[in-house]
Amino acid sequence: MAVVAVWKCDRDGAMFDNKKDAEEHDKMLELAANITALIERHVEGVSEEASEEIGLMLAKRREVLAKACKGKPEELLSADDEEQQQNVTPLAANQ
Repeated sequence: MAVVAVWKCDRDGAMFDNKKDAEEHDKMLELAANITALIERHVEGVSEEASEEIGLMLAKRREVLAKACKGKPEELLSADDEEQQQNVTPLAANQ
């Protein structure tokens, strides 16, 4: 029987085969939590669930968001279009 090392993220219980991926995921979740807290402090009327979804979405797209902040705002929409195209299943594409 082989022993397999895995890394588990404390924040959400996600499991990873290597430490680098686990640490990257943990950093993304930390950024999402901080964005969520910022939204909750500065935007009235946003539910906790909605602010968490926004925080996670922005954290997952941090590289594209950084490019947009550096003078390429079109990157936000082009990256979103590419992601939507990747999420289309062959069955859905035929309908």
